[in-house]
Amino acid sequence: MNRSQRTRADPVPVVIVGAGPVGVTAATLLGQYGVDCLVLDRWDGVYPQPRAVHLDDEIYRVLVRLGIAKQFAAVSRPTRGLQLIDRNHRVFAVFDRTGDYGRHGHPRANMFDQPELEHLLRTNLKDQTTVSLRGDVEVTDVAQDGRGRVRVDFTDGLTGEHESVLATYVLGCDGANSVVRTAIGSTMEDLKFEQRWLVIDVASTVELDQWEGVHQVCDHQRAATYMRIGDARYRWEFQLQAGETAADFESIGVLRPLIGPWVEGIPSDQLELVRVAEYTFRAQLADRWRDRNVFLLGDAAHLTPPFIGQGLGAGLRDSMNLSWKIAGVLSRDLPESVLDTYEVERKPHARALIGLAKLVGVSMTQGGRAGGLLRRAIAPRLHWVPGLRDRLLDSVTPPLPRSDLVQPRRLRKSLNGRLCPNAPLTNDSRYDDVTRGGFVLVTRVPLSLEQRAVLADRGTEVLEVAPGSALYKWLADGKAAAALVRPDFTVLWAGRDVTALCEAAPRFLVA
Repeated sequence: MNRSQRTRADPVPVVIVGAGPVGVTAATLLGQYGVDCLVLDRWDGVYPQPRAVHLDDEIYRVLVRLGIAKQFAAVSRPTRGLQLIDRNHRVFAVFDRTGDYGRHGHPRANMFDQPELEHLLRTNLKDQTTVSLRGDVEVTDVAQDGRGRVRVDFTDGLTGEHESVLATYVLGCDGANSVVRTAIGSTMEDLKFEQRWLVIDVASTVELDQWEGVHQVCDHQRAATYMRIGDARYRWEFQLQAGETAADFESIGVLRPLIGPWVEGIPSDQLELVRVAEYTFRAQLADRWRDRNVFLLGDAAHLTPPFIGQGLGAGLRDSMNLSWKIAGVLSRDLPESVLDTYEVERKPHARALIGLAKLVGVSMTQGGRAGGLLRRAIAPRLHWVPGLRDRLLDSVTPPLPRSDLVQPRRLRKSLNGRLCPNAPLTNDSRYDDVTRGGFVLVTRVPLSLEQRAVLADRGTEVLEVAPGSALYKWLADGKAAAALVRPDFTVLWAGRDVTALCEAAPRFLVA
C-alpha cells in the first residue's frame, strides 16, 4: 500500500491495531470475505519471544478455516494430558488423553512455540490480496468523528513521521496495555487474582525422558508447571516467592535447583536458556468491549491466568466471532445491529473461562499444608466419579448466551449457542472440509424444494445427514430435526420446526 492510499480521505473498511495472533487471525478471516483491511503493528516482524504454548481442538478449527492446519500440525505436539505431582515429585493423579481426538477431529490439547505459529499466520496472510500489513509503527490515538468514521493516528518508527488513516471499523488487538482500550475509555475490571511467576524456556536436543504431558507441581510453597512444547523445546513455570525476581535466575546453573528433577544427568551445556522472564498472572475483564465502531479483542479485552491454557484461544474466539459479522455488515447482507451481539456473546464466555482458570489455579497452588493433604486425598480418586474423568479431559467450552444471533436455551440439552461438531461425513471429509464459511442448515430430515430455494436465496448451505452418522446423533441428542449453524460454527437455532429454521436464516452470501 503506497503513502497516498494510507492518507486517503475515504476510509479503509477495517483497520486492525496489533499484528499478533489475534489481529492476524481477524485480518485473514476478513480477507477471506473480501474485506479491505490495514493492519498496523509496533514490531517490524514477529515478536521473537515465546508466550502462549497451548490451544485446544476448538481453536484448531479456526486454524483450519485460516488454511494453516497442516502447517501447524508439523510444528506442534499433541500432549497426553495432565499429571499432578507433590513437592517431592511423586505422582498422585494422572489424567491421560493419549490418542484422543475428540468431537472435532483434532487433538484436544496441542503444544507449540508462539513465534512459529505467528510466522505461519503471517506467511498465510500474504494470500489475502485485500489485506495490508504495516510494521514498525506506533499507534498513538484512535478518535471517532460521530459520523461513522474512525481516525487512527500513528508514528512511523523509521522516519518519525506522524500519519493518520481513516477507517469504518477499528479492531483493537493491541494487547494488555492497549492504546485502543484507553482511547475508548474502557477500563479493566479486576477479578481478584494475581500471582507472580517465573517463566523459563529451554532448548535441548537431549531427550529429557519425561511423561509426555503437563506436569503440575501442587505445592503452596513453590507451585510449578512443566511442559514439552516442541521436539527440542521445553517450558517451566515456577511461582515466585516474596523478594525473588527474574534477575535471580539468569543462567542454567542458577536454575538447576528448580528444573533439576526434570533434567537430572543432563550436562548444563546441553541446555540452552532461550528465555527467563517474570510474569504476573492476572484475571481481568474490560468493562466495555465496544464504543460505536471500535472493538476490543484478545488481551485488550480480557486477561486470564494460564492454568487451563485458554488465553490465546479466547482471543482467537473473539476474532472468529466478530469477523464474519463485520463482513456481513460491510456487504449489507446483515444489519449493523448484529455487531451488538459481539460483547453480549463473548464477554460472558470469557468471564466463565477466567473463572475456571482461577479455580484451577487456586486449587493447584494455594491452601497451605491442609490444601496439599486435601489434594492428595481427593485427586487420585476423581477418575472413579462417573463421567468426571471425561469432563476433566474434555476441551469443550460453555455455550454462548442468548443474543439476537443465538436463540434461548429452553432445554438442558439444547444445541443453541453450542458448537456444531466437526464430525466425519465420509471416510475422508468432515463438516469443516465441505462448508464455505457461511450459514449451514444441518438437517436429519429431507427438505422440500421450496425450503431449499429459500436457503439458496440467502446463501445458506444445506447439509443433510444420514441416520447413524455422528451429526444425525448430535441432532437427535439435542432433540432437534435440524440446526442453523453460523459461520463461526455456533448454532444459532436448533429445533423440530424445519420451516421456521429456514426462515430464520439471514441473507449472507459467500463468494
